[in-house]
Amino acid sequence: MSHFLGEFECKLDAKGRLMLPAGLRKQMPEAEKDGLVVNRGFEKHLVVYTRKEWDKIMEDLSKLNQYEKKTREFIRYFTRGATELTLDSAGRVLFPKSLLEYAGVGSDVVLASQFNKIEVWAKDAYDLQMDDEPENFANLAEEVMGGAGRRFDD
Repeated sequence: MSHFLGEFECKLDAKGRLMLPAGLRKQMPEAEKDGLVVNRGFEKHLVVYTRKEWDKIMEDLSKLNQYEKKTREFIRYFTRGATELTLDSAGRVLFPKSLLEYAGVGSDVVLASQFNKIEVWAKDAYDLQMDDEPENFANLAEEVMGGAGRRFDD
């Protein structure tokens, strides 16, 4: 599985279109043919997946027990607003207005790579999130990653 790399500051045009940065487009050559999917993030941002990654997530969700109320609720909220995106001939994608409103996205946007997905943030919200870095990041790293015998190269 490949992971996306990079953080990109971009601008949306007046119609809500975003020109995908060339450095990001090179990392997902299948996007032009297969398209992308955008949905709501867990915080007030959007998340973009390649179609292949979205299909994997849908496969995982389809295996959950839908007789359980919490499962049904999670699936509803997770998939709410999910929309296919296609690249136009200029390499732009058009975001749905409802999703832009949900995330509070105006014209200034940050695309932040996160493994198999790309987070789409309003620039001011992203800056605020990153400015809230823990005073001691090393302690957080130890809490999250410091399990016995756990190594980054495993």
